[in-house]
Amino acid sequence: MSGGAGEDGTTAVVPAAGSSSRFGGAKLWADLGGQPVLAWVLRALGDPASGVDELVVVAVAEDHRRVLELATAAAPRLGCRCVEGGVRRQESVRRGLSACSRQLVLIHDGARPGLTPELCAQVLRAAREVGAASACIPVSDSTARLSGAHLTEVLPRAQLAAIQTPQAFRTELLRRAHQEALRLGRDADDDAALVLALGETVAAVRGDPRNLKVTRNEDLLALRSWLSPGAGGRQWA
Repeated sequence: MSGGAGEDGTTAVVPAAGSSSRFGGAKLWADLGGQPVLAWVLRALGDPASGVDELVVVAVAEDHRRVLELATAAAPRLGCRCVEGGVRRQESVRRGLSACSRQLVLIHDGARPGLTPELCAQVLRAAREVGAASACIPVSDSTARLSGAHLTEVLPRAQLAAIQTPQAFRTELLRRAHQEALRLGRDADDDAALVLALGETVAAVRGDPRNLKVTRNEDLLALRSWLSPGAGGRQWA
């Protein structure tokens, strides 16, 4: 792989180097339907319907061997390159971008196993048109700002959405956003925020409630229910 972004197509970058401190263990390797959580992500990306052509997983060095083995089984069409992660997610994604050789990049958290190839394709279509796109879910509950233990302002939920991944971008745009953030010392929870900080537009694509991020054990329990064949969910062949 080259470090440029001149080839048509899409590189998927999967940040998978987190500490899993709130989960209390290595959540990417937790069992979900007989496979590790990360395997579900790689399998969805490896489906031709996803629109992904190239795979980069950002992980701690000691996990690289088993990530490659998992990718061979779950996404054999793509192959896989591992990049060592940073201390924070933002640094990990920036390192992953250095391994991208396609014009578009799709970022998806390794801890969101509810990903579908169809959602990837929808986000990529929007990014081709606009330059950047993110999956998101409209907020159904009332939302408020807090000051300590007190509410300070109730926000209009019609204008709010919960951001998910996948997010997709023109590769050079996301590289520019990360370079500017590094120059200014700007921190953000996700890549769309860095692109918005440049004054660029990010398209909103309707996400999926089952595209849940595994943060705590109860998240994994919910996903086991949603993704089970008895609940009409996906399963491994």
